[in-house]
Amino acid sequence: MTHSSIPSKSACASPRCTLRSALAAAALVVLGAASPSALAQSFAELAARADPARHQRLVEAARREGSVSFYSSVPEKDMAVLAADFEKRYGVKVNTWRASTVKVVQRLLAEKRAGRWDFDAVDISGPEMEILYREAVLQEVESEHHRHLLPETLMAHRGWAPQFLSVFVQAYNTNAVKRADLPRSYEDLLHPRWKGMLGVEANDQEWYCGVVKHLGRDKGAKLFRDIVDRNGWSVRNGHTLLNNIVVSGEVGLGLTVYSYMVDQARSSGAPVDWFAMDPLIGRSNGIGVSRRPAHPNAALLFYEYMISDAQPLMVKMNYLSPVIKLATPMKGAKVLFLDPAAPREEMEKCEAEFSALLKGPK
Repeated sequence: MTHSSIPSKSACASPRCTLRSALAAAALVVLGAASPSALAQSFAELAARADPARHQRLVEAARREGSVSFYSSVPEKDMAVLAADFEKRYGVKVNTWRASTVKVVQRLLAEKRAGRWDFDAVDISGPEMEILYREAVLQEVESEHHRHLLPETLMAHRGWAPQFLSVFVQAYNTNAVKRADLPRSYEDLLHPRWKGMLGVEANDQEWYCGVVKHLGRDKGAKLFRDIVDRNGWSVRNGHTLLNNIVVSGEVGLGLTVYSYMVDQARSSGAPVDWFAMDPLIGRSNGIGVSRRPAHPNAALLFYEYMISDAQPLMVKMNYLSPVIKLATPMKGAKVLFLDPAAPREEMEKCEAEFSALLKGPK
């Protein structure tokens, strides 16, 4: 069954494209303050001071602040584990507001336009973290923990850091699809056996753009149009939903599922597994801090926790870590990491193609 209920009145109508087009309007809004406050300036100095003694000073001051306000797209059950561990270590309460990546960005831009700075730290996908950095929502941070991270995942401007890695794998229901029948390449998806069997997440433009660029712009774009025209695909909003319908067998093969979700489901006994066609596309989910946090010490302490002591917990929950010593091989496949700072014009053209594919066969 092919879902084609995602309307598009413009060339690119996905939530991410709508978000990008709204940025121009956001830029016209004048904030209540024309220059950073003295508090913001002192926080910038604190964030840039990465000496070994900073950690203990942060701990003591964060305990006095008492809490940290955190906006995130991390699944609720996983975030509960991390928050509990942080609170146990430092006695600082984590107040989490959770929503989709797009909704988190929309809320933060709206708060900035209103002159409000209600969040201390944020954790969403890399491309949207880059939007927040460009919109001057995030504070550059220096940290001794940065040197332990995979260099290709760390932004030179230090406006945010990788908190975990998301890799788009192909997930299949082991009751519906035999391993011997799995496609070895995207070209294999043209085979009639995949008619009505494919699923994709509605906001995975980055995956599409990465694959098409690797295959060759014209060749890749034509291949995906042929796949959709010939066999269709089921479009779903949310990676958790896409993973769940693969587990249920409603979709035999999910093209853009996060590997950690499949691993979590399989460890619980679900009839699901994953494999990877070349290229294996990956991106970072980032952690960043507000330029004007209400709890500056707690914000920096939480930032450093998420890229250090939280990492073994993330690995136990089947996430992929950006920490060099914890990095997990992807079944022998090399990950092609997307550049969150890729030229916007290039991305918008590619995303428009993906949006057209979401409507289904021509």
